[in-house]
Amino acid sequence: MKDLVTKLIFFLIILVAFLGLINSPIALLLGFTFSLFLQHPFKLSTHKAIHLLLKIAVVGLGFGMFINETLKTSKEGLGLTFFSIVLTLTLGYLITRLLKIDLKLGHLITSGTAICGGSAIAAISPVIKANSKTISIALAIVFFLNSIALFAFPTIGHLLNLSQHEFGLWCAVAIHDTSSVVGAAMGFGDEALRIATTVKLSRTLWIIPLSIISMFLFKTKGEKIKIPYFIGLFILAIIINSYHILPEIITNNFVLYAKRLLVITLYLVGTTISIKDFKETGYKPILLAMCLWIFISIFSLLYIKYN
Repeated sequence: MKDLVTKLIFFLIILVAFLGLINSPIALLLGFTFSLFLQHPFKLSTHKAIHLLLKIAVVGLGFGMFINETLKTSKEGLGLTFFSIVLTLTLGYLITRLLKIDLKLGHLITSGTAICGGSAIAAISPVIKANSKTISIALAIVFFLNSIALFAFPTIGHLLNLSQHEFGLWCAVAIHDTSSVVGAAMGFGDEALRIATTVKLSRTLWIIPLSIISMFLFKTKGEKIKIPYFIGLFILAIIINSYHILPEIITNNFVLYAKRLLVITLYLVGTTISIKDFKETGYKPILLAMCLWIFISIFSLLYIKYN
């Protein structure tokens, strides 16, 4: 009976999110509260669901964008993306060595911080042949920092009087995972959302060169590099919207339900955050992640404000 009630609560919150009755931060908080007090009924399949729903949501958001604007935004964010990735990877390697953290764990945390959180960790982990425990620790730390960012960034953005354009760029670079980037930007405004999504997805493409570099660093051979194919669908959605191939009422609905799917995704992310995981991790990997996050947040903000 208890198991049935738990499942009903789990799906009831998903329904509430799909109906648009809660926002991204509340969804994440509800997910964490659920995992804190109840036994997760679908723990094994949740991570797969997160990645699938996120991809669908991102493609849906493409129906609210235009190709000229997207190309301009991608070009603007190129310099910031390049410097932030190179500096974060370098700093991550040095701190990993300094704190004597397992090299594979340090590399996964650094890769997730530098590029796109869980997606980068999922792509790099088979390339360097990381074990399941190492992957789980890296994901747990990244998801935890994402949850903080979802609440903190919009507040900081308003305190610093950032424009939507500035906030969108900052989110795309300084927040790890695409789900939290879009979630934070969504609450700041539509322009911030468009910019954050575009720059973050163009940033995701850096997984490919990083995977190749990782192969040489860890001397692995024969592993397949995961290419984020859904970005092609995202670009196709932008083209369809730019040339008005579908009626506006349809594309508007795609965007609306993509945003709601994103809220559901953040609720699922919340259910994966476990206090037990952090107790078992120790302080050093968390310290590494915090140092990198603080660095990339301050560096990107200064670059945006003064470049």
